[in-house]
Amino acid sequence: MNQPGVLAHISGMLASRAFNIDSLAVGATENEEFSRITFVVNGDEKVLDKVRKQLEKLVTVVTVQDYVHSEFVERDLMLIKVSTEGGRRTEIRELVDIFRGRIVDVGEDHVMVEISGREGKIEAFIDRMREFGILEMVRTGRIAMLRNATITQDLPPDVIPEVSDATAS
Repeated sequence: MNQPGVLAHISGMLASRAFNIDSLAVGATENEEFSRITFVVNGDEKVLDKVRKQLEKLVTVVTVQDYVHSEFVERDLMLIKVSTEGGRRTEIRELVDIFRGRIVDVGEDHVMVEISGREGKIEAFIDRMREFGILEMVRTGRIAMLRNATITQDLPPDVIPEVSDATAS
């Protein structure tokens, strides 16, 4: 549910049980009553089952979707500032084009690149940029949606738990 403290409650619950979050993204959805939290936790089936069960116990969690055995589209967004010293701006621009990125800012001795895609693509681009000198970078964390026809909007009222102000987190 889109309420203050939900993210802290979820991340605190995971941390208290020693589950490490590898990636985390939170954002608004098509329904203003809900936010979608997408996170990546690595582990075997037993660990992932524990995570699911713990999340389903939280009052402010409406539904838990596990994408492990499903077809889905995932994306990660990154901004990266790369040095252009030594006159290598053209090489960087060519690599940006190959990776389908965009140069979004140009400085005197650097460029800032926006790139999105699967994690492997982002990691490959980072590896290519190391030789030029990475000055700074920031990533969003992965987001994902199922490929099938399942739509999570307009959840039936019986799926949405009643939450009083006293129990909301």
